Amino acid sequence: MEPSFPSKYISTSQEFPLHFHGILRMHKDGKCERFLGNDLIPAGFDPLTGIESKDVIISFESNIFVRLYIPKTIIIRNHKLPIVIYYHGGAFVTQSAASSTYHPTLNLITKQSNVIIVSVNYRLAPEYPIPIAYEDSWEAVKWVASHSKRDGPEPWLNERADFQRVFFAGDSSGANIAHNMAIRVGLNKFNVINLKGVIMLHPFFGGKDPIGDEIIDKNKEYKMLIDHGWKFAYPSGNGSDDPLFNPAKDPNISSFGCSKILLCVAEKDRLRDRGLNYKKVMEKSGWRGKIELIENKGDDHVFFLYNPSSDNARAIRDRICSFINIPIRCKA
Repeated sequence: MEPSFPSKYISTSQEFPLHFHGILRMHKDGKCERFLGNDLIPAGFDPLTGIESKDVIISFESNIFVRLYIPKTIIIRNHKLPIVIYYHGGAFVTQSAASSTYHPTLNLITKQSNVIIVSVNYRLAPEYPIPIAYEDSWEAVKWVASHSKRDGPEPWLNERADFQRVFFAGDSSGANIAHNMAIRVGLNKFNVINLKGVIMLHPFFGGKDPIGDEIIDKNKEYKMLIDHGWKFAYPSGNGSDDPLFNPAKDPNISSFGCSKILLCVAEKDRLRDRGLNYKKVMEKSGWRGKIELIENKGDDHVFFLYNPSSDNARAIRDRICSFINIPIRCKA
């Protein structure tokens, strides 16, 4: 269903043919103006956490880069660190691996979980419509895997990474990407790396038919925003029931390429029901894995990025650490 303009979330005008309020707007000349993720932080040493980061271009053809994070700890001979390939959120149309939204939290996760994080800067719609974000994200997985014989282009991965302990993670649309990358691992029998688990933080999924609180009048406009936003990012797709967006419609879902998922939802997040439904879909899919569920009371969508010092944000990082490192004790 197309939203009725103007709405609380979307409007159109002669000057701005399409305006997603607070997210982005299209100018009549086709220029896309984004309102999120524009504040960038350079990579480098973080004195608060002691984490080192750097940006590495992995494809000069498409200019895809990743931001690598590594603990500045004493190197123990033969001690390798788990790898977390992280996909940022932003509804496929905003944010960056270099934005201030992500840099502080990924420093904290790197320190606490003692991991190497590979944060992927995939290209954004509408200039680069879906499925380009997924193709870029898979390119990053293959780039990481190219180091498994210790002869890849990046020394940090050659020297410090444990390719038998690889995790995919992401928030919002990034969690959607992490899910779909795990299916690709399973379908392609991609055994160059050992995918141990997937961390899904407030996943961005949808579907044509409303579920849960989406049927309530006050939430109908928000669902229209989600549906229209997906169509905007993926104009050639199959709408809100596209398998990339609605896992229940994916015939390959049982091929999910690892045996455990950490799923986080938030009580006040209007995507909460989609997250809970994802758990049900996975459990009924024939996939023989296990889902651990966290629900944060009183919090909204991806709150942990904007208030990383809150108790619930700390609790999420604690669970991420234990999910990756059991039975190793996590750092505070």
